[in-house]
Amino acid sequence: MSVVTERHRPPTFADVNRDVLRTLATPGNLYFGWMCVVGLILTAGILAWTYQIYIGMGAAGKRTPVMWAMYITSFVFWIGIGHAGTLISAILYLFRARWRTSIFRAAEAMTIFAVMTAGLFPLIHAGRMWFAYFLLPYWNQRDLWPNFRSPLVWDVFAISTYLSISTVFFIVGLIPDVAALRDASTGWRRRIYAMLALGWEGSDAQWRHYRRAYGLLAALATPLVLSVHSVVSWDFAMALVPGWHSTLFAPFFVDGAIFSGFAMVLVLILPMRHFFNLHAYIQEKHLDAMGKLILTTGLVLTYFYICEIFTSWYSGDHFERASLFWKVTKSYAWALWLMYFCNCISPLILFWKRARTSPVVLYVVSVLVLIGMWFERFNIIVPSLAHDFYPYTWGIYVPTPTDTMIVIGSFAWFFILFLGFIRVMPSLSIVEVKETLPQPLKDGAHGHH
Repeated sequence: MSVVTERHRPPTFADVNRDVLRTLATPGNLYFGWMCVVGLILTAGILAWTYQIYIGMGAAGKRTPVMWAMYITSFVFWIGIGHAGTLISAILYLFRARWRTSIFRAAEAMTIFAVMTAGLFPLIHAGRMWFAYFLLPYWNQRDLWPNFRSPLVWDVFAISTYLSISTVFFIVGLIPDVAALRDASTGWRRRIYAMLALGWEGSDAQWRHYRRAYGLLAALATPLVLSVHSVVSWDFAMALVPGWHSTLFAPFFVDGAIFSGFAMVLVLILPMRHFFNLHAYIQEKHLDAMGKLILTTGLVLTYFYICEIFTSWYSGDHFERASLFWKVTKSYAWALWLMYFCNCISPLILFWKRARTSPVVLYVVSVLVLIGMWFERFNIIVPSLAHDFYPYTWGIYVPTPTDTMIVIGSFAWFFILFLGFIRVMPSLSIVEVKETLPQPLKDGAHGHH
């Protein structure tokens, strides 16, 4: 009887500290097992990259006309994944959405790790990646300056800005929680957390400055959500390739980025909720809200797909029509239909509330969405380049084991960063979760808002 009453009472402030700090305890065998699996996959990816550097870009199946294949596909995919974190954190913070409190920390960490993963792909794609510093505009004795009209230089600026703002926003949000960790730990850990807490005491003046800084950073980060993926989409929209030269690309990419980002947040949060037993904090209402957002962005994306098809057909342009017909029926048709199924049909189950609050259904839909969104980027890039204006330049791109392994390795790199993060930092925000709890009264009972 006492266990039942314990479970159904709302958690107290002390419970929040205890439950969140418990996630940082010594991990069990299951965690080390996952770390080993992910580490082995990452090692295989690094070996494949080493082989590609040694042999040359031909090892990755790069052939004329498809010189941008899986790497740029994965680059755009990972930048997209990085969007949900800033959206959940900054935009929902500004709109005072209460349900963001339990999930935004994991989402912010995901943003930074996804952008770090995306940043690898231009280096991998450069072949001789030790010359990548040529992209940075710095004063040099060669008098060689990057071409500022090149979309790749826009990417360098957009992504470095996004990464720096997101990182600062993430670190500022962590400070009060790191102070709670400092107070709860001993020895060398306490010294490290004390340095990271930047002298946080939780005084009234500190809280006032903290809230102001956090709000300011949230307002700064919000336009970045729209701008960064728009810039990435202009890499394509500026090119005169059938199916690319379109004003639809910026909103289309931004919506797709948010869609795939929310799916990845669920892929990370649902196992965390299960294994760390955080059901009291990541509740059904959080899952329901995430499900609704995935459904909404999925429906908007479906509308964009219809617009894309209609524009190609209605334009009366023979090349546009031929390109569309080729995508739908020929070599890469399987990828196109897989994308339509994963992105347009699978999220429709989320119209039912039971599906939105079922962790299993949400997890399966999220994985399908991630597969669909990767193939969406693939379908934009590969078939359009393989089948452009002149029949004599047509060609088929076939993935090789090398570039396939590098792409799979990028997922391992992302997950190993996240698995490391949840063991050294609180994956739930202690401070913000407490703000949503009923205020404690003096006699130990709970008041209501």
